[in-house]
Formats: sequence, structure tokens, C-alpha cells
Amino acid sequence: MARLVLKFGGTSVANVERIRNVAMRVKREVDAGNEVAVVVSAMSGATNQLVAWVNEISKFYDPREYDTVVATGEQVTSGLTALALQQLGLKARSWQGWQIPLRTDSTHSKARIDAIETDELDRAMKSGEVAVVSGFQGVAEGNRIATLGRGGSDTSAVALAAALHADRCDIYTDVDGVYTCDPRIVTKARKLEKITYEEMLEMASLGAKVLQTRSVELAMNHRVRVQVLSSFEDKPGTMVVDEEEIVEKQVVSGIAYSRDEAKVTLTKVADRPGVAAAIFGPLADAAINVDMIVQNISDDGKATDITFTVGNADLDRCVKLLNDQKDKLGFVELKPDPNVVKVSVIGVGMRSHAGVALSMFRTLAEKGINIQVISTSEIKISVLVDEQYLELALRALHTAYHLDAA
Repeated sequence: MARLVLKFGGTSVANVERIRNVAMRVKREVDAGNEVAVVVSAMSGATNQLVAWVNEISKFYDPREYDTVVATGEQVTSGLTALALQQLGLKARSWQGWQIPLRTDSTHSKARIDAIETDELDRAMKSGEVAVVSGFQGVAEGNRIATLGRGGSDTSAVALAAALHADRCDIYTDVDGVYTCDPRIVTKARKLEKITYEEMLEMASLGAKVLQTRSVELAMNHRVRVQVLSSFEDKPGTMVVDEEEIVEKQVVSGIAYSRDEAKVTLTKVADRPGVAAAIFGPLADAAINVDMIVQNISDDGKATDITFTVGNADLDRCVKLLNDQKDKLGFVELKPDPNVVKVSVIGVGMRSHAGVALSMFRTLAEKGINIQVISTSEIKISVLVDEQYLELALRALHTAYHLDAA
């Protein structure tokens, strides 16, 4: 007998028929003798509608009341799922975040989990009851409902699995696993049987939509075995596991991309101590996240061009903020460019293999693709290229690293 946490996303519970399908999947696990907790998202589209209603009332809303409204989507789904399980003859009840309780900090609309008190939940599961938990929500100081931010149901599920000492956390979604690349673009992409926490974390942070970044961090920190699999097909998914569980590590396990990139170049900035802090300090104060950075010193050593990337949504704010401080910063020209994408190759095997970067650069050069910015980590190489070359770059790199399905 195993203890499992099963998480179902918005598309998996999009209507009553799909909720019944979820109940059948849960019943199979219960019939196999497993203790089961289920974490559910709101029905597909429900949260967007709730957010729209809040914005219709006020653009400058109280975030505590915002959380009260948007958390109701998961409350509806948890109740309906519990009812569907009861119809199948199972003992089941719904649990809201405040009933467990799942305690968070007071950063409403993007709260972080502080602690999960599982005593009651643990007793219920041991008695054979299926616990159906509303994802995405908890309780903050003052007994106020708090939500964890978009994608927070994944985080709820992994955190709950860690607190319950579950054997596995299964994330059911509309894809059947983690692929070497986006199969909608690279038709030769293949599903991975296993991927390490570190690789999955890089892929999630670099644009892969399969798992939410915070959930992967939690799984890695607490060594929760996670499986990504489809709600609509009965086939094995992809296991996200510790590196030691993967016997033969691929040099490159996958290729990710992000369209949410914009490039900013400041020309002829005075090359003096503190200039980078003067540029990036105000951006940090404005909560504008800077990713890739490259600096080029002029021949005379007196000036430099600084290029960096920010999220597309932050580009206009970034440009205005820097232009407002142009005299203080001393640059000659600010050049924004939203027409770029970030392409990344990822693999724990890079630690022990040389030449991975060379293969990337040579492959892109052979296709006539110019690299604008480069950044690296121990298991990742990212480059910024013109967005028109995205599909060509992905397919070429996928083939170059021998990732194509046979």
C-alpha cells in the first residue's frame, strides 16, 4: 500500500463529465489499496472569470478580498469532486486550505507556504477517507484566505505530499509527460521516462509549461517523487526524481524556449565603478526582473554598451524608468527590442562533458542564426536570438544533440 497525492489541473476538471473521469481514476488507486489525497484546481477558465469580476469592481482592489473571491474556484471543484467520489461508493470529503490548515505568509495573491498541519488529514486518510483538497489556497494571519499565485495548485500538491510523507505526487494534466522539446514545434520530440529535479527546474524556469517552478523547487528540497501524466490517456508519464535514480545521464536532456523576453541596450555608458548598480538598482526597486546581461567595453576603455533582458510585460516600464534617469546614468541611446526569444539546452550530463556550448554555437551558425546574448549555468546554456528563427533553432539543436525520436 502506498500513500499518494494526485493533483488535477483545470483542464482535467473542466466540466462535470471530466470530474467524473477524475473520480474513476481516484477510485482505481483506492481499489488498489492506496491512501489517497486529491488536490484540484479550479475548472478551466473559472479563475480568469473571477479575476475579471474583481477588476470590474476596482482596479485598485484590496488583495485580501481578491483572494477571497478567486479562491472560490477551487472550493467549487473540491466539493464537486468529493460528491463524484461519494457517488462511486467511496468515503470522501472536501478540505479548504483554512480547514487543514495550510498556513501561509500574508503576501496576498502570491503567498508562500509556511507550514501544513496534517494531523486531521492524516487521521482521515488512515481511516480510508479520500481527502479532496482545494489547491492554490491557504490561510494567512488574521484567518484570512490567501492564494499562492497562478500555478499554485502544483505547489499545494507537492507541499502536501511532503507534509504527508507521501510515496509519490502525481500531477495529472493535458500532456502525457515531459518531452525533450515542445512537440508542437519539434515533431521528433520524445517523452522522457525520467528527468532530474535540477533539469526540470531549469526547464520550468526557462519557459516549459509542464510544471510550475515553485513546485519543482519544493519537490527537490523535500525529495518528493513527482510523476507528470495525462488525465485523458492511460499511459506512463515522466518521473521527476533525484539524479541518483538516473543511471545513464544524457549530455543534453531537453531544449526549452521562452517568448517572454525583451532586450534592452544602453549605448556609450560611462565605464566607471558603480554604473551597473546605478542601472539595475532602480529596476530591482521597481520589481523588474533582469535575466541575461552582457557588457562590451569600448576600445578607449572609457565607455561601455550594456545589454540585458527583461520580461516582455516589464519592457515599457523599464524603458520609461531608465529614460527618466538618462542624465544621471549618462547613456547616449536606449534601444528596446521585444522581438527576441531565449533558447536553452539543459542536461546534468554537461557537468562531465566538454563541447556542449561549441555544438550549440556551431549548429546555430550553420543555420545563419546570430546569437545576441549568452548565459550559462552548470547544467544549462541559454542564448538570445531573433524570434523569427525560433522554430529553426529548436529543430536544428534537437537534431544536433541526438534527441530526435527514432
